[in-house]
Amino acid sequence: MATRRWALLLLAVCGLAWGLSLAGAANATGSPPNLVVLLMDDMGWGDLGVFGHPSKETPNLDQMASEGMLFPSFYAANPLCSPSRAALLTGRLPIRNGFYTTNAHARNAYTPQEVVGGIPDSELLLPELLKKAGYVNKIVGKWHLGHRPEFHPLRHGFDEWFGSPNCHFGPYDNKGAPNIPVYRNWEMIGRYYEDLKIDRKTGEANLTQIYLQEALDFISTQHASQQPFFLYWAIDATHAPVYASREFLGTSQRGLYGDAVREIDSSVGKMLSHLQKLGIGENTLVFFTSDNGAALISAPTQGGSNGPFLCGKETTFEGGMREPAIAWWPEHVPPGQVSHQLASVMDLFSTGLALAGLQPPCDRQIDGIDLLPVILQGKLIDRPIFYYRGNEMMAVRTGLYKAHYWTWSNSWEEFGQGIDFCPGQNVSEVTTHTQEEHTQLPLLFHLGRDPGEKYPISFSSTEYQTVMERISPVVRQHQETLLPGQPQLNVCDKAAMNWAPPGCEKLGKCLKPPPSDPQKCFWPH
Repeated sequence: MATRRWALLLLAVCGLAWGLSLAGAANATGSPPNLVVLLMDDMGWGDLGVFGHPSKETPNLDQMASEGMLFPSFYAANPLCSPSRAALLTGRLPIRNGFYTTNAHARNAYTPQEVVGGIPDSELLLPELLKKAGYVNKIVGKWHLGHRPEFHPLRHGFDEWFGSPNCHFGPYDNKGAPNIPVYRNWEMIGRYYEDLKIDRKTGEANLTQIYLQEALDFISTQHASQQPFFLYWAIDATHAPVYASREFLGTSQRGLYGDAVREIDSSVGKMLSHLQKLGIGENTLVFFTSDNGAALISAPTQGGSNGPFLCGKETTFEGGMREPAIAWWPEHVPPGQVSHQLASVMDLFSTGLALAGLQPPCDRQIDGIDLLPVILQGKLIDRPIFYYRGNEMMAVRTGLYKAHYWTWSNSWEEFGQGIDFCPGQNVSEVTTHTQEEHTQLPLLFHLGRDPGEKYPISFSSTEYQTVMERISPVVRQHQETLLPGQPQLNVCDKAAMNWAPPGCEKLGKCLKPPPSDPQKCFWPH
């Protein structure tokens, strides 16, 4: 906690303009706008009708886009869940905030139950900073930034939580591994599969409806109290094992995954309608996106679509990191807008602060940019997008060009076992099964002409030489000034699993942990 106190002291010193900015915002509007972030789990760029899915089964999200702004070039900060979520809430690349591993080169890592680490105290999260402007903050759904007590979301700025620290994997036997707990605020109220049912055979679960009601109730309560709020709705219905409620089962042309998407679409429609009925739609910025690309390894029954893009989750090709994204703010965002701004989940951190009249912390590198000039004025801001996999910068995008400095899908060993992150999409010398270094001659693609990354630009062409003269200094500056954070995803220990979460004793659900035996986590890809 000393680290956190020091960080807050620095903010107090460097943030005098913070208070002045906040005062200006409050005087101008009376109350800063609300913020709702709808973060999906493993939903692909091509899953929405407005992004071209032929099923056309997302009428509410399509309408949200027609009433707001669509971002065709919006990116996750990582091709995997935990690091991307950490980046969203800190505004910083995972390599900076510690959500990566150094156990092996360019390995994806996240926070399953056995991981010891989590979000460091030294990191300042969006809800923690929004409290400075009087916001009340709630997370609904998956946290995924660490499950041990010190990483609890209510210790990092959230006032309320209904959801789980991990994904809904299971069921487990509570001997080799415990079932994942579900929390209300500080304490667990049950465990997945035991108390909150998920039928693995049919895919039936009522969780999305529960999460929807949590959101509607929170919005109503904060409206009644006249307090600005931040709602982070991070549900996981589209993450395998996929689920949907009985009302939606069997209703999609796409099977169970489509059922889950249809229920999410319906839920989003109800939330936007609720905001309008309460008369606070015009004072609420709602942003819809996903944490990483669709998990093609689970497709088609348990995974989504990345549209025209190459590969999926776990990779730094476009399909792994380009996300569906929609901004909605009636009377502020003109309807039917499309922005080709290069944008990232990290921008939601800086945009949220700007919405509240706050400046970003000045004691650390913030990678997110404020998107309000883009959303409200249609401006375009020149900035790069860095594609990281673990501790390695794999690629960078500037403008319409993307340069790969490393390529890798997964190992030949895994591929031989049927683990394929790019099914039906082999591109010779691009979707490689060994880690291939291209730092001397990066593979260059024009994503306007070639969104599928199939046609590398010739090394000998004038276009290649001209573009790389622009990209190389951007990469060099980034790498020379990078200060990596302490890696949080290196150590695993079965004793750290969810054996006895807070509140378990009241429910008679405490389990005996095994003896502590810390080990180096193994991350295969």
